[in-house]
Amino acid sequence: MNRRFLLIALTSLVALAGCHSFKKENVQPPTPLEKDFKPTVQVTRLWRNSVGKGAGDSGVRLRPAYADGVVYAVSTDGHIAAFDGQTGKTLWSKSSRQHGWFGWGDKKRPDSYYAGGPAVSGDLLAVGTLDGHLYGLNAKDGSDRWTATLNSEILASPTIVGNLVIVRTGDGRLYGFDSATGERRWAYDQSTVPLLSLRGNGAMLAANGVVFFGSDAGKLVALRLDNGDKLWEQSLASGEGRTEIDRLNDADGGILLDGNTLYGAAYHGNLTAVDGPSGRPLWSRPFSTFTSLDLRGNALYGVDDTSQVWSLDKTGGADMWKNDKLRYRWLTAPAVQGDYVVVGDMEGYVHWLQSGDGALAGRERLSKKQIRAQPLVVGDVVYVEDIHGRIGAYRLAGH
Repeated sequence: MNRRFLLIALTSLVALAGCHSFKKENVQPPTPLEKDFKPTVQVTRLWRNSVGKGAGDSGVRLRPAYADGVVYAVSTDGHIAAFDGQTGKTLWSKSSRQHGWFGWGDKKRPDSYYAGGPAVSGDLLAVGTLDGHLYGLNAKDGSDRWTATLNSEILASPTIVGNLVIVRTGDGRLYGFDSATGERRWAYDQSTVPLLSLRGNGAMLAANGVVFFGSDAGKLVALRLDNGDKLWEQSLASGEGRTEIDRLNDADGGILLDGNTLYGAAYHGNLTAVDGPSGRPLWSRPFSTFTSLDLRGNALYGVDDTSQVWSLDKTGGADMWKNDKLRYRWLTAPAVQGDYVVVGDMEGYVHWLQSGDGALAGRERLSKKQIRAQPLVVGDVVYVEDIHGRIGAYRLAGH
């Protein structure tokens, strides 16, 4: 398929950082970190481990998955592993290297460039690849169960719900597969896919017999879970602008559900609240982002396209606070951990902001490599992964 992706500034800016050429390339430099920063919360790193070489330069956001005390992670160089969530001990790991390795772009290479996962439910682990394969694995040991072949790369994590595995491909299609056999049950083909799109897809949300997702055309779409039929769609962006870049309006983040209200946002678009059953918009405000949102209590948390962190009132979208101390550090999507909002940045730092006023409260460095995927909060622990596959687990004092 002749489709062009925008490898958004998250990737290119990291390369620029290495050669100190921001001014030359007309790219905004990252805001320097405060050297005299004094943390107000104690952060404890519980463990650190790694899986392969991570996402590398592929541009995908590889986020770990968690179930029943186990963290699952994959890499684009063919590694998949399970770790004890409390200790970081490797429970099992598999690698395509045992079958030989021929390098990127070689037609003889094994098809294990994991990119669309992982997702786990019960004893089923599902993961997609850049070559358009969906694998169903045994979560206990990583052994094969079934394989499904698709026509395009899988960049989003699959969604497992009931007896279905829902997967989204880079050409705009969604599929429902039988979770026991891998047999295809339905397919949805969105009517239009822009030639220019962000490199990635937001996670899908399945609830109340419906699958919700943000489309490449900047729309929030609802499908029936049982057969993939479209129920409704709502625009998150206008698609207006003088240039092709200006008109880029991909809804590349995940969708949030709170009660019957859905929240979604788009690049060069709006943050919009929608009534889930009807698709009727409740309120909308300008907010350009290419990451997911998070929600806790009465507040929505988001990172805009200049890496300013925002807290917004979920009932109408009014500003509650904004933090610009991390601007142009190309932050991950935010995740709420207790009374704090967690984000990772382009230099491997993890930042904690107070959820009440946005003040910087804590900082740790996982590595010197970019963190692209949204941190994963499970109970009182947050799991963070960088683009080289390093995974760190952190707990806050008093939590």
